[in-house]
Amino acid sequence: MTSPQVEREKVVSKLTAALRQALKVRTAQLDIDIQDAVTEGIAAWRQLGSNPAAVDTSGAESFSTWLPIGQWDAFRADAAARGVSGVQGLAQAVQLWLDTNPAPAATRTEHPRRKVICNQKGGVGKTTVTGGIGQTYAEDSEQLYPVRPAKQMTETGVVAELQELPGLGQRVLLVDFDPQGHLTKQLGHEPLPMGGDSLASHMGGDPKGDLRDLIVPIDGERFGGRLHLLPACSDAFLLDVMISKVRAREAALERALAPLENEYDAIVIDCPPSLGMSMDAAVYYGRRRTGEAPGQSGVGIVVQAEDSSADAYSLLVSQIEDLVSDMRIELDYLGIIVNLYDARRGYIATSSLESWKAIKDPRVVAVIPDRREQREAVRVKQPLLEYAPTSEQAANMRALAREIA
Repeated sequence: MTSPQVEREKVVSKLTAALRQALKVRTAQLDIDIQDAVTEGIAAWRQLGSNPAAVDTSGAESFSTWLPIGQWDAFRADAAARGVSGVQGLAQAVQLWLDTNPAPAATRTEHPRRKVICNQKGGVGKTTVTGGIGQTYAEDSEQLYPVRPAKQMTETGVVAELQELPGLGQRVLLVDFDPQGHLTKQLGHEPLPMGGDSLASHMGGDPKGDLRDLIVPIDGERFGGRLHLLPACSDAFLLDVMISKVRAREAALERALAPLENEYDAIVIDCPPSLGMSMDAAVYYGRRRTGEAPGQSGVGIVVQAEDSSADAYSLLVSQIEDLVSDMRIELDYLGIIVNLYDARRGYIATSSLESWKAIKDPRVVAVIPDRREQREAVRVKQPLLEYAPTSEQAANMRALAREIA
């Protein structure tokens, strides 16, 4: 947020790397300009009746900003009168501003946001999108990361410049609901063994333990222990048969995950390429609950810019709308996510993209280009945002996650 226009002059001093980084992150978190934060900090420092505790300024490097005309000269005069150097006084002023402007507290909702990522057509990249969304939600809120502010590419591939934004710092559970277990394997874990405990056995009414015991953490300093995975199990191939025998089978997934919900801010589900009862259970889980804001939870549909995706999309939407009508539930579409886009593939890709954009409800919320970093991350079994955190693909995933937040 920009302050009212005042005449300013450029000033140059020194500040430690740690204070510069803290200032950059905090101003981004609070959506204000760095120059305004420094202005406020200096004004507050000058009003103090005594000097704050000394700040370690060893290793301070050149730092420049724009201050109201005359403030810097007055500040340096005050610093000299109070027996501190200009560098020390500036460090104290910045630290004072940081102390009096804490990071905003994370907003905890009654229900975790439930993002159901689906399409019964395989190969469209549901798994990579699911993983990217979950990783973005879990990134450290005290660090800045490159984000692509434009949520859609143009047909020429022109995109906006990157922004540096704080991570979202949320507690996230990734649910591998696909018996093929691609998400589990991509993140460096093995699917659960057949015949043991699994999400499918809990949904089928035959739990063999606590579902929490199956959850594994996803390593990465940026995730800070906030990102977890509920691995897949091959017995999910039989899930439709298993839940056909339980009461209110549409609610089977919700019953299984309900005991875990208080521990997470977001639950992101990688659905199987299926139109069966398991898909109904996933869609039902993403419905809008009583008191829940529109768009907080819902269904995101991943497609590609080619004809077979359009056919699969029509079948999926038809099934979803039938379930919404039959169950009399409210369901929000998070949007259409056009994945693995490459305009170099010619008319089929570009015309298909325009066809997706022509659908106004749900709308296209992201066009994610096909890039090598995601394939490389899969090969080495690492999260994309850990393997290539500054890549274009990572920046696009962060934009998508914020768009459907």
